[in-house]
Amino acid sequence: MTTEVSSGAVVGIDGYEVHVEVDLVRGLPSFTIVGLPNASVRESRERVCASIRNYGFRVPQKRITISLAPADVRKIGAAFDLPIAIAILLASEQTRGDNIFDSLFLGELTLDGRLKPVRGILPIACHAKKKGYKYLVLPDENGREASFVSGIDIVCCRDLGDVLKFLDGTAKRKPGKGPEKICLKDHPLDFDQVTGQSVAKRALQIAAAGGHHLLMIGPPGSGKTMLIKRISSILPPMEDDEALESAKILSVIEGPGCRAVDYERPFRAPHHSASDAGLIGGGRNALPGEITRAHNGILFLDELTEFRRNVLETLRQPIEEGTVLISRANAALRYPARFQLIAAMNPCPCGYFGSADHRCSCSEIQVKRYLSKISGPLLDRIAIHLSVMAVPSGDLSAEDGEKNTGSGQLKKGVLAAVEFQRNRYAKDDHLKRNADLEIDEVKKYCRMEGPAEIFLFQAQKKLIFSMRTRKNIIQVARTIADLDQADLIRTHHIAEAVQYRSLKFFSGTLTGRA
Repeated sequence: MTTEVSSGAVVGIDGYEVHVEVDLVRGLPSFTIVGLPNASVRESRERVCASIRNYGFRVPQKRITISLAPADVRKIGAAFDLPIAIAILLASEQTRGDNIFDSLFLGELTLDGRLKPVRGILPIACHAKKKGYKYLVLPDENGREASFVSGIDIVCCRDLGDVLKFLDGTAKRKPGKGPEKICLKDHPLDFDQVTGQSVAKRALQIAAAGGHHLLMIGPPGSGKTMLIKRISSILPPMEDDEALESAKILSVIEGPGCRAVDYERPFRAPHHSASDAGLIGGGRNALPGEITRAHNGILFLDELTEFRRNVLETLRQPIEEGTVLISRANAALRYPARFQLIAAMNPCPCGYFGSADHRCSCSEIQVKRYLSKISGPLLDRIAIHLSVMAVPSGDLSAEDGEKNTGSGQLKKGVLAAVEFQRNRYAKDDHLKRNADLEIDEVKKYCRMEGPAEIFLFQAQKKLIFSMRTRKNIIQVARTIADLDQADLIRTHHIAEAVQYRSLKFFSGTLTGRA
């Protein structure tokens, strides 16, 4: 006879249904799995048969055929062990299945029938809820993670016996405990540990409030990395939908170890030796890369010019669209990649071009070749360009409040600006920050007073901005106005935004100061 049990799997970071069908017929005993299983799925026959026997049941001495539908999608992982075992026991009439049609089953079986956790639980739980399943039956260790999805009953089981008791209705269900939520962290790194650099702190506050990309340029020892590593202390916490999306990514990548839903925005800092596949994703199974791990958070590229140019050029499309499509011979997967790019670099190979304290030893051609590693189209997509000079030695012992602005003060302004944006975009659910605005939305939400428009026109004419740069300047000015709690963009907001685009990469020379 034939029996069907529902299960699930993941493609990219999205869940989908897998129907496990079992057919038992007379003939020489065999166990066949069809439906594009990989090696880990094919090996489930040994685990399933051993767990059934060791739990006191019998494996039918018949031709057993397991079909995993849809048959044209490759199946990976050990999560099908439990639904296969349940389907065999139901087809051989060794147990009842009162709740079988309302339930979706996931879990890896040990040889003695215990359940082990699997990866990708969150995307599958979201899909099960969408499809109207009443119960999600899974290993005990996956329960806390799956409980973040409301509207579906999470049934946590320790072994095959708990699952069978749930099916015949003879045992009390053990619901998931609910997710552990990490809302706030005590940051050991604070901006008050950085003496001076008030302009850089202001630029980082603007970037954090509006989600703008930022490039910081300066000599060694000017504090670029020190400043950027402290931006996490002023970022606004993620909203529920953002936290769920980031948790789904971790559920797929990290697997059973992901038990908490973290509202802290991710901060990823890959080494400059990273390959294009490591940065954007790829490999044999088209796995997510660093930009997907940084989704809803920060991607920090230190020593930007040390990254290979072909690696950096792969960022252009994800920066523009917020997603990345990875096409390989056996897969074409789209991953979310709405990250905030924060980068740091030296102005020349020796690092001291333009420094007042050190003499640059680089020739003009060396400087030009060094700066040409960053293409114009990539620079054009970065909204804030900031030059950072080393703090004079006489200012290092200063106790001035302006020179030692702390993260608490900066974050207070960021949160107020974010709330101001949230109220403005209340009718557009897809908008969360100023950096996400498209051209038509810039015209709708970024209203300027007359003198501000004239100033922007004159600046564009003199500095020869592209239309993308003009759009970035308006978006940054909108964030500056939000920090001032102003409905209209005024002239001084535009002026401050323009100064963050005053750096010029031309003929190997760097001019302008932020």
